[in-house]
Amino acid sequence: MSGTTNPFLHLVEALDPKDPQQRFFNLSKLGDPRYERLPFSVRVLLESAVRNCDGFLVKKEDVESILNWKQTQAQTVEVPFRPSRVILQDFTGVPAVVDFAAMRDAVTQLGGDPEKINPVCPADLVIDHSIQVDFNRYRASRPADETKRKKRVNRSFCFSHRTDSLQKNQDLEFDRNKERFQFLKWGSKAFRNMRIIPPGSGIVHQVNLEYLARVVFNQDGLYYPDSLVGTDSHTTMIDGLGVLGWGVGGIEAEAVMLGQPISMVLPQVVGYKLYGTPNKFITSTDIVLTVTKHLRQVGVVGKFVEFFGPGVSQLSIADRATIANMCPEYGATAAFFPVDDVSVNYLEQTGRDAEKLAYITKYLKAVAMFRDYNDVSQDPDFTQVVEMDLSAVVPCCSGPKRPQDRIAVSDMKSDFDSCLAAKQGFKGFAVAPESHHASEPFQFNGADYSLSHGSVVIAAITSCTNTSNPSVMLGAGLLAKKAVEAGLSVKPYIKTSLSPGSGVVTYYLKESGVMDYLFKLGFEVVGYGCMTCIGNSGPLPEPVVEAITKGDLVAAGILSGNRNFEGRVHPNTRANYLASPPLVIAYAIAGTVRIDFDTEPIAVNAQGKEVFLRDIWPTREEIQAVEREFVIPSMFKEVYEKIEKVNERWNALSAPSDKLYPWDPKSTYIKSPPFFTGLTMALEPPRSITDAYVLLNLGDSVTTDHISPAGNIARSSSAARYLTDKGLSPRDFNSYGSRRGNDAVMARGTFANIRLFNKFLNKQAPRTLHLPSGETMDVFDAAERYQQAGSHLVILAGKEYGSGSSRDWAAKGPFLLGIKAVLAESYERIHRSNLVGMGVIPLEYLPGVTAETLGLTGRERYSVVVPELLEPRMLVDVKLCLRALFKSSLAV
Repeated sequence: MSGTTNPFLHLVEALDPKDPQQRFFNLSKLGDPRYERLPFSVRVLLESAVRNCDGFLVKKEDVESILNWKQTQAQTVEVPFRPSRVILQDFTGVPAVVDFAAMRDAVTQLGGDPEKINPVCPADLVIDHSIQVDFNRYRASRPADETKRKKRVNRSFCFSHRTDSLQKNQDLEFDRNKERFQFLKWGSKAFRNMRIIPPGSGIVHQVNLEYLARVVFNQDGLYYPDSLVGTDSHTTMIDGLGVLGWGVGGIEAEAVMLGQPISMVLPQVVGYKLYGTPNKFITSTDIVLTVTKHLRQVGVVGKFVEFFGPGVSQLSIADRATIANMCPEYGATAAFFPVDDVSVNYLEQTGRDAEKLAYITKYLKAVAMFRDYNDVSQDPDFTQVVEMDLSAVVPCCSGPKRPQDRIAVSDMKSDFDSCLAAKQGFKGFAVAPESHHASEPFQFNGADYSLSHGSVVIAAITSCTNTSNPSVMLGAGLLAKKAVEAGLSVKPYIKTSLSPGSGVVTYYLKESGVMDYLFKLGFEVVGYGCMTCIGNSGPLPEPVVEAITKGDLVAAGILSGNRNFEGRVHPNTRANYLASPPLVIAYAIAGTVRIDFDTEPIAVNAQGKEVFLRDIWPTREEIQAVEREFVIPSMFKEVYEKIEKVNERWNALSAPSDKLYPWDPKSTYIKSPPFFTGLTMALEPPRSITDAYVLLNLGDSVTTDHISPAGNIARSSSAARYLTDKGLSPRDFNSYGSRRGNDAVMARGTFANIRLFNKFLNKQAPRTLHLPSGETMDVFDAAERYQQAGSHLVILAGKEYGSGSSRDWAAKGPFLLGIKAVLAESYERIHRSNLVGMGVIPLEYLPGVTAETLGLTGRERYSVVVPELLEPRMLVDVKLCLRALFKSSLAV
């Protein structure tokens, strides 16, 4: 409560009359009929405003704006929101802690108390993005005489099945990231209200769902809804449990941690009605990929989506969480499922305390936030209502380059063939017709194989989207069991992996007896973390890479992830498809995505018998029977009781104890950033942009993976040259994501994605044209030359600039390159906020105006007069100059 200044203290009452110390703000006592017509998600915003109303950061007028949502939601009214907590993962968490450490230095230099820089809002950081699939089922080695040859043709490899992949990957993760982990451990001691979940524990969103989520907070005797923001765009997964949360940029998250509310436009809320019964062969993945495509078509960018209708009650919390997880892929801010009896049953199943369950239910019912999806009288008002019949959902995948490009499994073969022929784009590879059936032979483990377009070379059961869901994980296990019993196997050169989101998954897969069958098909546990989904897929066998390269093949990755943008999964898989875990196994067995499972056998066994996918596919009833027996509360309690202490190497790790971090000038992982250098007590006015050059001329859907890649550091890159100069060998480069604590590496990694398409070059490459000299060079090198000349820089882009992961380095990196503004047709919400936070102006063309309609080539010079008093959505003039002559101006 915000002290005695809160004008709503009269709403406070005891949750239980027998215990007056346990209180809450009873919104029902507002006596306002508008409250019960509000969407449930907006009620959470209202409660936060009421509880935190102090007349300064949160005003009484803000409460009225939220209460009057039906009228104000169409008027772009801004309101403050103070989440209950913040969640971070290590790729985005390390930069945040680096910023906090640098802030302490800056405050000290200004004569202040560094202890003032401390999280006020509780923060949990889960280390899950560092581990890579370096080791999986096959161990490769070369004969001794082979390793001595400088030039080798037809390399000979020896392979053996390994059983220690998990331990090897975890050991290597720790060896690579020891500096980062020491820094994070320092942060957990130096800062209050910050908890670190050690590596090897699981994926942040699954750990949040199964363990961290409170649903209702009880803080010093005051009850209020659990809510959060996170530095990962898939923070929305927790919405499936009825906890309102979404992803924000690291800069916004840091502000929240320091006690500042988020300023947000009061959102429109799209009601998504679910009805009907899913087909018995349908998985939650099929449902979410269908929802994703549908909502992309509806248009929900910047809006909340709230699910309702009788179909919701048929979905488990894991199913709902899967749908909520992919909220960023359909463009919404949040995807909310209000709490109901199914939610409470899930909390019980995952081992939550019975006393907590009692007050959760009691509190939510008292404030009219507990839902009965079959009671239409509870349906609130929505901005818009759209519907989906669950019985109409069919098995599907998404790809080959975007998660919203859904394809029915029955159409996969024909769709891939059409993509081969289509021009380069989201659904095209521009392969010449005469090469559509090309193949390339190679040797692996002493046997002859061949690859062709569509051959599967990566098959990964990965990502919190699916590994949090027992139904699809057990479905994969049961399919594996039936496949092995039918005599089927996976070709040995396909890189298979299983990376669960928590130790609970391994527990129930073993107890149910399906783990051995997964292992026999190559899907052994290789780590607990994001792994392939984030791009940490590790290396492919050299013979496979050589065959792909030599044949210029469009090889395929199939993964149960949530993102498949170009260059994200692996540099050598140009086609990547999102699919349910059972379908990942199916395509791995088939060895290709160019297959029609309805008419073609998935494989032929050793006895020459054709086996079809329908012969081995488990039904929902089979899966649910196993889930009821083996997914039990004691598993969750056993795993999570020791989660913060189970990693012995983390426990033994020493870390500094100083209040100020002792920066090591030799470190290539952790470096004091330049963002606070020269900080003064007085605010500097914004500066205008004068005669800026265009650094990059980009098209539509440039993702944060294009802007600031998270995967491996290419040996030919600017970042690689920097690390080599520091004495590191390529094997020690690690990934861009792991080096986000070092601005020198990250600036050099900005726009370093090999799939970046720059119109200046008319091809994919992490390079650009230095306009004054006409030279083609790496993006960083060009930016450095511009900066040395004192030139301002801008970027031209199309629609959906900055889509994808909530990656603050996708704004910090361009800032360090000297980019002053981006001119685009539209932006992803989180990235736009990050740009603003770094002082890079996100300029948006007026409706109907594009670079093409204006005839812009990117060779012009751009000037923008920036007024001292900036306001969102204000019009400014951008003046274009070509050959030192101003030709025109346009409002942006």
